[in-house]
Amino acid sequence: MAGLGGSEPRIIGPLPGPRSAAWLVRDDRVMSPSYTRAYPLVVRRARGAMIEDMDGNRFLDYTAGIAVTNAGHSHPKVVAAIRKQAGRLIHMSGTDFYYTPQVRLAERLAAMAPGPEPKRVFFTNSGAEAIEAALKLARRHTGRNRALAFLNAFHGRTYGAMSLSGSKPLQRRGFAPLVPEIHHARYGDLESVHAILRTICPPEELAAIFVEPIQGEGGYVVPPAEFLPGLRKLCDEHRVLLVFDEVQSGIGRTGKMFASEHWGVAGDIVCLAKGIANGLPLGAIIARASVMDWPSGSHASTFGGNPVACAAALATLRLVTRKYRSNAVRRGRELTEGLEAMAHRFPFIREVRGKGLMIGVEIQGPDGGPNPRLRDWIIELAFHRGLLLLPCGPSTIRICPPLCLNGRQVEIGLTLIDAAMTAAVDETNRMKEELMESEERRREAERELEKTGAE
Repeated sequence: MAGLGGSEPRIIGPLPGPRSAAWLVRDDRVMSPSYTRAYPLVVRRARGAMIEDMDGNRFLDYTAGIAVTNAGHSHPKVVAAIRKQAGRLIHMSGTDFYYTPQVRLAERLAAMAPGPEPKRVFFTNSGAEAIEAALKLARRHTGRNRALAFLNAFHGRTYGAMSLSGSKPLQRRGFAPLVPEIHHARYGDLESVHAILRTICPPEELAAIFVEPIQGEGGYVVPPAEFLPGLRKLCDEHRVLLVFDEVQSGIGRTGKMFASEHWGVAGDIVCLAKGIANGLPLGAIIARASVMDWPSGSHASTFGGNPVACAAALATLRLVTRKYRSNAVRRGRELTEGLEAMAHRFPFIREVRGKGLMIGVEIQGPDGGPNPRLRDWIIELAFHRGLLLLPCGPSTIRICPPLCLNGRQVEIGLTLIDAAMTAAVDETNRMKEELMESEERRREAERELEKTGAE
């Protein structure tokens, strides 16, 4: 990985380069059209917060593979753990047999999850599978059939997870019927939850409330201070399980191991994935031991808790210690302050929000409403300057770099975002001028036509 240890992006030609372009053609022939690609990046290798494409262009990564590589791309200690475990045991299915990496990781997760009661762990391959497992467990444990989630939430694309999601019509269109008896309230609005329980969802039939402590795909939305504590109180009153979806916000992303810790609230079930194994496919649900009471055979997974993925997760958790979490807070504060300063010069920045290195920059139009076209344009312009960003929500720029981000990389990122926004303004002004000139030419032509007709 020599040559990727620095912090400076390097764009050596038009993007995509010829090698990348060739791979895009091959991809288009065989890959599902359902994939969502923000821009034509074909990754060859990565290290820390730096990415190199097939043509040698180097990018500063503010995506971490969608908030996954929290310890940094290809961290040497994670790579060493993967290699060591792969040389011993790659697979033996932890639902039918025993192996030590799975037990060690379960012990670690059970010990670090918030709440005083002992915990148990079930391993999956992804965040969506973790949500599915949580929904099954909640229904079985409570004997109730209803669930409540929130508008703009995203919990995954499998049927139960998709039914809980309330993000975009595209994610549901053409897939009905969905899982029944799932209701949606307004995120951050406790009265909206109470209204649903008073009208269409009897609380004695409600098994669980599924909630992201900070909404991810919905726009990196931080809830009001009273929201999560209010949900905890409501769930306790009605014997409803509180399920935290920490798939994107967990494992140090916000400066704490779990985002819910910012509000001092513990869930009955916590769903994890993404950052837990720094890039290997692994998810988990951590539940109170008294809740995870389903019998043998009621739920299982052939590959969930794979020994190599568990070894990577153990190495990742050793890295995402207080040092990395403190760095997330410090770098997140620097980024937020820099972005808020930009808002004084770019009126289309409506809000900068988030915690740690989970930051959203909401882009608005002249009417104050969402402006996804401008948001996507800024992301595209940043890409061509060597910075990788992602969209989320109706019109939010998502910033979720690896937790190892350094101060120089913060400075570079802010400079490139500023340059992309400046270019967007310049291009917008140029287009306005061209439109005004075109309109003036049209009017002049009409005047000439009228003059000729009068003669």
